[in-house]
Amino acid sequence: MNPQESAPPAPRAGTSKKPAPRRLWLPWLGAVVLLAAIVIGLRPKPIPVETGRVSEGTLRATVNEEGRTRIRQRYTVFAPVAGQLRRISLKAGERVHAGETVVAVLDPLPSSLLDARSRSLAEARRDTASAQLAKAREALRFATLELQRFQKLYADRTVSAQELEGVQWREAAATKESSAAESALRQVEAELAEFDATPARVTGLPTSAASGTNSQAVRTPVEVRAPISGQVLRVPEESARVVAPGTPLLELGDPADLEVVIEVLSRDGAALRPGAVVELHHWGGETPLEARVRLVEPAAFTKVSALGVEEQRVNIIADLVTPPDQRLGLGDRFRVEARIVVWESPSTLKAPTGGLFRRGSDWAAFTLRDGKTVLQIVKAGRSSGTEVQILQGLKADEEIVLYPGDRIRENVRIRPVVITP
Repeated sequence: MNPQESAPPAPRAGTSKKPAPRRLWLPWLGAVVLLAAIVIGLRPKPIPVETGRVSEGTLRATVNEEGRTRIRQRYTVFAPVAGQLRRISLKAGERVHAGETVVAVLDPLPSSLLDARSRSLAEARRDTASAQLAKAREALRFATLELQRFQKLYADRTVSAQELEGVQWREAAATKESSAAESALRQVEAELAEFDATPARVTGLPTSAASGTNSQAVRTPVEVRAPISGQVLRVPEESARVVAPGTPLLELGDPADLEVVIEVLSRDGAALRPGAVVELHHWGGETPLEARVRLVEPAAFTKVSALGVEEQRVNIIADLVTPPDQRLGLGDRFRVEARIVVWESPSTLKAPTGGLFRRGSDWAAFTLRDGKTVLQIVKAGRSSGTEVQILQGLKADEEIVLYPGDRIRENVRIRPVVITP
């Protein structure tokens, strides 16, 4: 190889070669970008939370319990006499009018029958009673004569006063024994007379074959009429049957005359007063019904809850204010959900109940400020269940965190979200 051929060409006159610049800043730029990415990646993300707003408006404190309706004046019709009850044709819901509608008819029962053996025994008792009566009358006659003799002897001062008193006592005793014997005889004769008066249609014998007088006193059916105007509420049994006096036949009442019975805890009942407003929900209509507390019963009772806990409860009686034409479907013993208003304010500062939590012995809430949480100690007042009265610690239009969990602390970045129902 020729060394002259491999030698580089000589530079031209008037030109100079500059060295290539070194890019030393590129590694540093990459390191800064990587560090920024790491910092941004490790930075905690805002916690999504549901928020609520503090506002001013109407607030009610209520006692919410289940109740049932009942007719104010309920009448139970009883059988006035013993008899054969005819089948009751009335059905629940039918209208009745006081003193006009016949609700039941009873045929009086015939007297008890005597068989041949019972009659023979009754005749024997009659003979015995007759003999006892004759004996008693004879003893009375003898005692009367003896008393007359002793009275004459006592007048002649032949017998003492003590002997006269003894004779008087025997005469009085004989008089009472004679009266008792007469009563016993009348009783047996009445029993035999009842047998003789037994109707032929009951014994199954023809009229000509019936013993005794073969006559029966006319037994007039007893008609039971409605004591009030209203509707039939319940018929315990419709079938014809023999009933005793006092047997319940049916129940009557006026479904338009309703009241509400609400069972509340005794501590809540102690705070209620007559005249308190009651709202009835879920009774079957779209519009809540209005009622007023008439009575808080003075005596409580023990009731076991669904969890097996014994509770002291008291009945609250409320009168319906809503007209009957606006509650046509409501009847007797219907279930309702009652909200009894204990306290009400037309304008007060309030917040959602879910935003408050216990912080020691105080109430607290997390407010939202510049995307971060701020802990606020709150003084709460009355509660309606979903909202609570704010007396101190919060202001109107402030946002608070609802249902804060363990991740929510003070000065934590949060992101409000909208919960779609």
